[in-house]
Amino acid sequence: MIGEIAYEHCHRYAFARRYVAGRRVLDAACGEGYGTALLAAVAQSVVGVDIDAQVVAGAAARYGKCGNLFFEAASVARLPLPDASVDVVVSFETIEHLDAADQPRMIAEFARVLAPGGLLILSSPNRPEYSDARGYANPFHLHELDRDELSQLMKSHFSAQRWFRQRRYLGSAIWNEEPGERHEALSGSVDAIGTATAPSAMYFIVIAARTSGSLPAHTPALSLYADGEDAEWRRIDHEAREALRLDEALGAQIRESQELRAMVAHRDAALAESARSEAAALQERDDARRALVAEQERLTRAIEAQERVVAYRGSVRWWLMLPWLRVRRLWNRIRAA
Repeated sequence: MIGEIAYEHCHRYAFARRYVAGRRVLDAACGEGYGTALLAAVAQSVVGVDIDAQVVAGAAARYGKCGNLFFEAASVARLPLPDASVDVVVSFETIEHLDAADQPRMIAEFARVLAPGGLLILSSPNRPEYSDARGYANPFHLHELDRDELSQLMKSHFSAQRWFRQRRYLGSAIWNEEPGERHEALSGSVDAIGTATAPSAMYFIVIAARTSGSLPAHTPALSLYADGEDAEWRRIDHEAREALRLDEALGAQIRESQELRAMVAHRDAALAESARSEAAALQERDDARRALVAEQERLTRAIEAQERVVAYRGSVRWWLMLPWLRVRRLWNRIRAA
């Protein structure tokens, strides 16, 4: 498991280990069992319970060789454990997967199986940050809670509560090689530096008990967790290099696209000029054709007129009228003289 989920889940189990050392533990909704095994490394015994029988079988096959680690398939709202049989209940990212009606039953079951003075270590997504602020809806979450809702839900059985905020954090760590003072947390920029305040919780982690005297005397003000294999940083570095590679490839594609656009523009201009020249030539040919048609029509009319004259002069009427026409023409000449 790598990435954001690995950081969040592994850190919760690492955080809980100090409170389960040498004690009987229930890991409620244990899932694949990797966290249960982390707890078993320091606990007296651990029982991992999950509602998915197939997942439980896989966890048992992988981690069942640990002599103090056991897995059972059951609902967290109906635990298969006797009363007061465990010292610590660990329940990470479980409550939001239950309907609102089942959530009080789960808390009551945790109280039932916890021995006097026992601890409940529970985490839950903070709905205003996890969902509302991001416009995000996790399809596997049936009923998410905010801080007040979660606190009120737990108070009926666990009135003593100590709250922690969890959120992935990107910063820089400076470690003292010698034992030093309590940690310092800073936040700022090149303009100003100040004391860092706790960020808004993406998840709440609550250590709860029936009485305040049962709560641990000392809890860390700040808990940091890093992936020992730096898998997340390697992923970030890989994505950064990939982004640079894609940026260079995109730049090359943009340049190629610009060259292609220039070529297309040149081709389009040449085609437009050719089209204009072709249109002009077509217009000239069309004008010449119309002139030829007009001349052909004129000649046709002239021939038709000549044919009518020839036809008239070949008629009997023409020959009867011819002497009279000659006499009139002669008379017109005498008068003109």
